[in-house]
Amino acid sequence: MAPKSHKKLLTQLLLGTAAMFGFGFALVPLYDVFCDITGINGKVDLTPAKYSSTETSNREVKIQFIAVNNESMPWSFKPTQASLRVKLGKTYQTAYWAKNLTANYMVAQAVPSVAPSEAAQYLQKVDCFCFNRQPLNAGEQREMGLAFNVLAGMPEHIKTITLSYTLFDITATSAKDVASNN
Repeated sequence: MAPKSHKKLLTQLLLGTAAMFGFGFALVPLYDVFCDITGINGKVDLTPAKYSSTETSNREVKIQFIAVNNESMPWSFKPTQASLRVKLGKTYQTAYWAKNLTANYMVAQAVPSVAPSEAAQYLQKVDCFCFNRQPLNAGEQREMGLAFNVLAGMPEHIKTITLSYTLFDITATSAKDVASNN
């Protein structure tokens, strides 16, 4: 039979393991709550707007555009303009620019984020490069369009919206999808 000190240690290790498992299980909902509180990682609807608001307003807000490459993404990626003042309810167009800096064919996917997160439900993307994969040959560059509007019902306290896109390398995933379809 194991000494009493070993039983105590074993009990502590098992409880510690159970606590870590419980924390890992609760981490996703805790992260969502944290993001809601801080306004980080505003989730955006990735489907095109089915309608465009006909209600317009003279109120203007500033839209800031940010481009971020995932750490494994060797492309140059930036908005064609840093910001834009827009009237609520009116559709605007802008673009992001990307260049494949490698000697290889690559496929990218842009993932949007809106801050403050409360504004995400009022920002409608009518047409967005984030709806589709973006393939580029070695050294190829492309301007990728974005058409959007901000719904007139947006709360008054929101004066600035930041629309950020993070570009991810999905070349390997795309190759698997093509192979599985053949």
